[in-house]
Amino acid sequence: MDYDPTEIMAVCAARTLKDGQVVFAGAGVPIIASLAAQKLHAPSLTVLFEVGAVAPIVEIGRIPSSANESRSAYGSVMFPTTTETLLFCQRGFVDIGFLGGAQIDKYGNLNSSIIGSWDRPKVRMPGSGGANDIASCTNFLVVTWHEKKRFVEKVDFITSPGYLQGGNSRREAGLVGGGPLQVITHLGILGFDPERKEMVLKAVHPGVDPQEARANTDWDLKVADDLVVTEPPTKEELDIFRRLDPERRFLKVK
Repeated sequence: MDYDPTEIMAVCAARTLKDGQVVFAGAGVPIIASLAAQKLHAPSLTVLFEVGAVAPIVEIGRIPSSANESRSAYGSVMFPTTTETLLFCQRGFVDIGFLGGAQIDKYGNLNSSIIGSWDRPKVRMPGSGGANDIASCTNFLVVTWHEKKRFVEKVDFITSPGYLQGGNSRREAGLVGGGPLQVITHLGILGFDPERKEMVLKAVHPGVDPQEARANTDWDLKVADDLVVTEPPTKEELDIFRRLDPERRFLKVK
């Protein structure tokens, strides 16, 4: 079947979401994957957007360009402030957070703030927005392109905490709940060792050699003994994504 790496990444992200869950969707692929999941297999999935929208109605062909514009609020059952929406995470009302970032390290810490040193950064990025709240208080998924400059041994700045230094360090820092569940990339799906909290390659997409994932990671990435191959996208899945994003604003191929 004809599909590209970005499409299988987005399809696998949508498959992780279950009917009846509440998902806090960040910008980019998380938005389109959440909406696709609603239309494919999770009609009762409740989507939250950072603008304050709770369970908005998003029509095919009218997908919002970000989580902070008016189309992301149309038909919402509630429209609290952004602060109140983020408090839903702290109160335990959110099942899954959905994030991305410019860098991620072996413990799932995300950087969307700076590249380089804090005093003299090479690149200054948008920063946290609500991402720190989501990462600190919920179980979350990460969707990102798999390349060495993103999968770094240690992020330049922790914008959104994963398992910090691994082991029990997240809990010891006072973040008693949540943490990264999976990292979904254009090469495969990564989980976390239950004890060390270090990232492990759990699955590769069809045609991908696990060594390609290891070569695009800036540390010695472990590969699961029971490594599997993901199911390729179905015609129905691809059709939904292509109708949701006909201009490929979200599903851009690197």
